[in-house]
Amino acid sequence: MARGNVRDREVFEERDELDERVIDITRVAKVVKGGRHFNFRVTAVVGDNRGQVGIGVGKARGVPDAIRKATERARRDMHPVALVQATVPHEVTGHCGGADVLLKPAAPGAGVIAGGGVRAVLEAAGVHDVLTKSRGSSNVLNVVRATMDALGQLRRVEEMARERGVPAVKVMPFWRREK
Repeated sequence: MARGNVRDREVFEERDELDERVIDITRVAKVVKGGRHFNFRVTAVVGDNRGQVGIGVGKARGVPDAIRKATERARRDMHPVALVQATVPHEVTGHCGGADVLLKPAAPGAGVIAGGGVRAVLEAAGVHDVLTKSRGSSNVLNVVRATMDALGQLRRVEEMARERGVPAVKVMPFWRREK
C-alpha cells in the first residue's frame, strides 16, 4: 500500500469525527444592468459533539461549491463551549441583529428543546439537555449567530463561583447539588 493512501485515510477519518450540518440554503440575487445574477448562500455548522462548534457562510454560483465554502469556514471558526455534563452551566441570552436566543440549563433526560438552526448548533456542540427560546427576528443566519453569541458567553461553574466569592454548589443547577 502506498504512503499517500494512508495519509488520505487519516484525513478522511479526522473528517468523520466532526458533525457537519447544512442549516440553510438561500438563493440571493444581484441586480445588474443586464438583469439579475443569482447565487446561493449556505449556512453550515460544524462541531465535534464534545464542546467545540463553529458556523460558516458560503456563497457561490452553485450549491455544492457554496456548501464546501461554508463547511470550510465553519471548520476554521470553531470555538470551545463551556458545558456542564450535557447541558449549559447557566441561563444566557445571545443577540445578533434583531434575533435574541435564550438558553436555559435543563435536567438530564429533558432533551434539546429547540428548533431549526438553534437545535443544529447545540447538537453539534454536544449539548443534550437544554431549554431554548428564540425571540425577535426569525432570520436563520441571525438566529444561528445569536446562538453562537450565547454559547460564547457561557462560563464554567468554578469560574463564576470564584468571581462571586461563594461555593460552587451555590452556582450549580439544583439537580446537580449534593444533598
